[in-house]
Amino acid sequence: MTEDRSVPGSLGKVQVVSEADLDKIAPRTNIVKPSFWTRCKSHMQCSHVTARSLLLKYIPVLHWLPRYPAREWILGDAVSGFSVGIVQLPQGLAYALLAGLPPVFGLYTSFYPVFIYFLLGTSRHISVGTFAVVCVMIGSVTESLAPNDNFMRGENVTFIDTVARDALRVELAMALAFLVGLFQIALCLIQFGFVVTYLSDPLVSGYTTASAVHVLVSQLKYLFGIRMSQKTQPLSLIYTIVNLFSRIAQTNIGTIVTSLVAIVVLLLMKYLNEKFVGKLFIPIPIELIMLIVSTGISYGIGSYEMFGIENVGEIPVGLKAPRLPDFSLFGEIVGNAFAIAVVGYGITISLGKVFATKHGYKVDSNQELIAIGVSNLVGSFFQCFAISASVSRSGVQESTGGNSQVASAIASFVVFVIILRAGELFQDLPKAVLAAIIVVNLKGMFKQFSEVGVLWKTNKIDLIVWMVTFAATILLNMDIGLAVAVAFSLLTIIFRTQLSNYAILGQVYDMGVYRDVSRCQQAHEVPGIKIFHSSSTVFYANAEQYTEALYQQCGLDVEKLIEKKIKAIKKRKRKEEKVMKKADKNNEPTKLVTGRDNIAFDHLDLGKLEYDTEEQNKEQDMTEGSIIVVPGHATNKETGGKNTLQSLGLEKPRFHSLILDFSAVNFVDTVCLKMLRQIYRNFAEIEVDVYLVGCNARVMTGLEDGKLFNEIITKSQVFPSIHDAVTYLTSDHDHISVSDIHGDRDTRL
Repeated sequence: MTEDRSVPGSLGKVQVVSEADLDKIAPRTNIVKPSFWTRCKSHMQCSHVTARSLLLKYIPVLHWLPRYPAREWILGDAVSGFSVGIVQLPQGLAYALLAGLPPVFGLYTSFYPVFIYFLLGTSRHISVGTFAVVCVMIGSVTESLAPNDNFMRGENVTFIDTVARDALRVELAMALAFLVGLFQIALCLIQFGFVVTYLSDPLVSGYTTASAVHVLVSQLKYLFGIRMSQKTQPLSLIYTIVNLFSRIAQTNIGTIVTSLVAIVVLLLMKYLNEKFVGKLFIPIPIELIMLIVSTGISYGIGSYEMFGIENVGEIPVGLKAPRLPDFSLFGEIVGNAFAIAVVGYGITISLGKVFATKHGYKVDSNQELIAIGVSNLVGSFFQCFAISASVSRSGVQESTGGNSQVASAIASFVVFVIILRAGELFQDLPKAVLAAIIVVNLKGMFKQFSEVGVLWKTNKIDLIVWMVTFAATILLNMDIGLAVAVAFSLLTIIFRTQLSNYAILGQVYDMGVYRDVSRCQQAHEVPGIKIFHSSSTVFYANAEQYTEALYQQCGLDVEKLIEKKIKAIKKRKRKEEKVMKKADKNNEPTKLVTGRDNIAFDHLDLGKLEYDTEEQNKEQDMTEGSIIVVPGHATNKETGGKNTLQSLGLEKPRFHSLILDFSAVNFVDTVCLKMLRQIYRNFAEIEVDVYLVGCNARVMTGLEDGKLFNEIITKSQVFPSIHDAVTYLTSDHDHISVSDIHGDRDTRL
């Protein structure tokens, strides 16, 4: 039922409704969810239409390929595909080295998983395959479980059995890819695509920047031509740097000259590509040119025999037969596999959403889990290592005119041809050139250091997340660093709820707008009403802090005032008993002392209660009929329920109504409900009405399920907005108390 109430200063009547009124006018209907068995039956039922829709959903290529606009897109996809394929060749060889594997396995990884993603992926522009961050995580596993020290051979332990070492590392990489794919598919089945939301942008930025530092340090031995083992435990980065400088005298001059020349040429040509990007039909494939030229020079002068420059070595031609991974290795790598699964998916979906937003289409996060998971799972049978989207290749694919995953299919075909025919041509390629390609491609990641200054100016907490993530990943290695970063990021969420902004709101120029009175000079408190706002959800972690802030903002020591009231009532009761005893002795008729209007007070030594007449009338106007008494407190039948603060000689609060703004609250728990009951009870004791406003449907359901509402605390005390509550209270205050709504029955707790 609605009520028309006049608002002072308004020309007409404003209609105000409470939640109790809304339940009658527009009641919410309960959503009846089907039972678990019913849902299972519906999923198990199969028809022609259902089978077709599932097929199109999980194999998206069947949906978009028949509708492919060949005339408009085929040229751009062809150019893009060949460009990405050319870039994929040197990156595949280089990133395999980063993963601690022979280079040819980078080519396998650039073919099989890429083609699988073409069939299952929903992003039109990302290029999947080898990626530096994932490769360095794989390298940390292969080099820790198959270190060089375990394969030293010879009488004086002078050489490394690279064949046995590489065989074990390939087995580890296969098992790792299998588990990564399995985890990603499992996460999809439980609709866990939202896991990436816990990897915030500052976290991902700090993590990838630290990963770039790991990649750079891991390639220093190839750039300097120093043979040394790689550590992967915490503080391994510092150990590697110290170990490298302790062996700096062993630097191979030919190798370091090759590295410097390659880095300078690559940086210069990439700068020219960026500067003339609008004038070039396709970017200059400097990495491919560098491979061909350096391989030719190395072969022509015999770089290994003459200068001791280490080459890639044998690259087998053709494809290998599929085989199962070694399941006995799973126990040692399961933790690393989960970390790689989350990081690889996080990079892929983040990059996919960037391009989807730019080009106006949607990426299915759960389908992306299936696509990349199946790519890893199938690839593991063909001796591939784990993949994710590549930032640099995705940029090439989009900038050269790629419109769909047809470009990825063409790129995988280019790699396929190289595997079949051209792979053996790069056997004399210096490893220093591959290391130079890896280091130069890290330039984009190192640019993320500039985000520190931006975060300093915009958000200090995000800056702390970035710094902690970076430091943890640098010091504790990739897997432990990621776990620490995620844990710290979640911890900051708890801190933010603990550091909520609490404020008293005031009305701005008699409008229905309310702002923090401490921050907005135009906002003024409504006389007799306190409006308390919290910027976050109230739950068990901050409920006590919420209550303390409420008392502080209201300028009241509520508990002390209640304690004084109890003491005053006890004192009055003792005096009444004395008067009654005295009357019995004198055989005088006894009268019950009921309040300040009782003439019996003339004979009591209660102290002088001095009240200015005008002030007394003003306080009486504010309190008359507005006392809320909530169930749970003992009634005082001896005094007829008239033990008011004023009659007891205690100072009353300067406001008669308290409005709690719950617009920022997303849910309520049992602690929040307990806190609300306590607030109602305490403020009722000091003669202040309490109202809730801004409760969404979820919060209202929580309040109902938690049995907050009863005959006394009703939905009539809950309003949709602050202005509704203020209008309700200011329209005709003498007749708008909660006690009036419930009649004259005893409403005390």
